[in-house]
Amino acid sequence: MRAVATQLGYQLPADCTSPDLIQRDIAANMRRSVEACLEVGRGLQVLKVACGHGNFIERLDSLGVDRKVAVKFMTSAAKFASLGNNSALTKAIGSQSKLFEMLVLDDEQIEELELTGQSGELSLDDVATMSVKELRKALREAREEKDDVGRVLASKSAELNQAKQDLEKAKRRIQTMSPDDVTKEMRQAVVGIAFEAEADITGKLREAFNALDEHAAQTGTDHRAFQAQLVAHLEQLLRTLRDEFQLPDTGGEDFSWMTPEEQEA
Repeated sequence: MRAVATQLGYQLPADCTSPDLIQRDIAANMRRSVEACLEVGRGLQVLKVACGHGNFIERLDSLGVDRKVAVKFMTSAAKFASLGNNSALTKAIGSQSKLFEMLVLDDEQIEELELTGQSGELSLDDVATMSVKELRKALREAREEKDDVGRVLASKSAELNQAKQDLEKAKRRIQTMSPDDVTKEMRQAVVGIAFEAEADITGKLREAFNALDEHAAQTGTDHRAFQAQLVAHLEQLLRTLRDEFQLPDTGGEDFSWMTPEEQEA
C-alpha cells in the first residue's frame, strides 16, 4: 500500500495507513480544486489497496462517490501523475468537469501541453478559457487530427515496406536473368519514362500553348516570348542531359543503333 502511495505521489495523512484516515482525507480533498481532484484519485487508488478485496465499493458508498466517477478520479490521477502540484496544465484545466474531459488525450499530448503550452491546435489558453462543451469539441477534433496523422504515417510506412519488398524481389529476379535480358528490361523502362515526357510535351504542353493562342486572339496579348522561354528551358534541359552523359548526336529519329526488339518497344 505504501508502494502505491509513493508511486502516485500521494501523501498519506499523518503518514498513517489507516483506511479510515485515508477516507477522511479523500472527503476533504473532494471539496477543493483540480489538484485536489487528482489527490482524490491518488487517495482512492491507495484506499483500494488499503481496505482489501471486496471492501472498496463499501468505502465508495460511504464517501458518496459513484463507482464510475471513482474510476474517472483514479484514471485522472494515473494519467496526470507526472505533473507537479504547480503544473501549468492543471491550473489551466481549473475544474473537475474539464479534468475528466482531458482524459481522452494520450500521454504524448499531455506532455506537449505541459512543456510547450500547445499540442496540435489545442493550447493551454484554450483549455483555460473554453467552456466544458467547447473543450469537449476541441479535444475530439485534436484526437481525430492525431488519428488522421497516425493513419497517414501508417499508410506511408506500408507503402515504404511494399517498395522495399518489391525492390528485393526485383534484385532477386535480376540475379537469375542473363545480362542481355537485364539490359532489355532496363532500356524498356527508360523508354517508357521518355515516352511519358514526350506525351506531356505533345499533349499537355501543346494544349496549354493552344489555350494561350486562343487568349492572344481574343485579347491581343502576345504570349510568344513567354512560350519561347519555356521551350528554350526544355531544350537546355535536354542539352544538359546530352552533355552529362556524353551522348552522340544521332541526327533526329534515327533508331538504327537500337536492337530490333528495342525499336519495337
